Order: sequence, then structure tokens, then C-alpha cells
Amino acid sequence: MSNLLPLTLKVNGEEKTFLASPHASLLRVLRDNYYWDVKCGCEEGDCGTCTVLLDGKAVKSCITLAHNCAGHEVWTDKGLGYNDEITRMIQDAFVECGSIQCGFCTPGMIVAAKHYIDHGGIADRKEIRKAISGNLCRCTGYNKIVDAIYKVAVELGREVR
Repeated sequence: MSNLLPLTLKVNGEEKTFLASPHASLLRVLRDNYYWDVKCGCEEGDCGTCTVLLDGKAVKSCITLAHNCAGHEVWTDKGLGYNDEITRMIQDAFVECGSIQCGFCTPGMIVAAKHYIDHGGIADRKEIRKAISGNLCRCTGYNKIVDAIYKVAVELGREVR
């Protein structure tokens, strides 16, 4: 007997129904259904590689119960990149600033950056560092990532006066 239950989510703008264990994380449901841009890192909520937007809020999908998200909207980096101009600006800035090294943390960093910008984020390096502090990167030392987010904030006219 299967203990899988139906779960309906709006993922990247499309309503989808999945079968998932009552205890499955949002990360597991997404990855099991080919949303591989949501990376699996620590599965303990420490590294941020699995960050997605849930109803516009950045959450770590590895510690979010999937069934608690039923009926809600989830956006991944890839979905945002196809559908959102600010995310495309962030993605382009990451490339231009050399913020992508191994690329493992990149989707979670971009989602965290999108959340920061969408919630009034300004061109302030200290505030940017605070906004991405829940996302770990082992390659760039964060300077290039902060540069990319700073660049987008400036392009959007969010300069500190």
C-alpha cells in the first residue's frame, strides 16, 4: 500500500499535481519531478542551495514540508529566469561579474538576490551580504556575488544616497 498523497502546487507559473509522502520536503518533491535547478546541498537548512520563492518569500525547500505548500506558488531560479526581467538582470550580472564559479550555489543565490531586490533592496554591500547570508558559496568568497547584486540595484536606481 502506497503512502503517497496528491499535492497540487503552482510551480513556475503552472499548476501541477504530484504524488508525495506526507513527510517529503519541498526540495525532494521538486527534484523528484525534474526541477533540477533546485540544488540539493545539506538538506538541513544550512547552505541555501535549495532556496526557492514560496508565495514571493525566499525559503529553504529542504526544510519546508511539501504538503504545507499545497495550493501555493513556488518559483525556482529557472522558472524566474524565463518569466521575470529582474531575475534575468541578476542572472546576467552574475555572468558579467564572474559570480559563477562551480555554479552549485548559483540558483539559490539568484533566488535570494531576487527576494532582496523585490523587497526594496538597495545598493549597499553590507545589506546585500546580510540578505545572502543564509546561502553558502565555497568558490567566490562572495565579493563577486555581492558585486553582481550591487550592479542590479544600481541599474534599478536603488543607489544609497
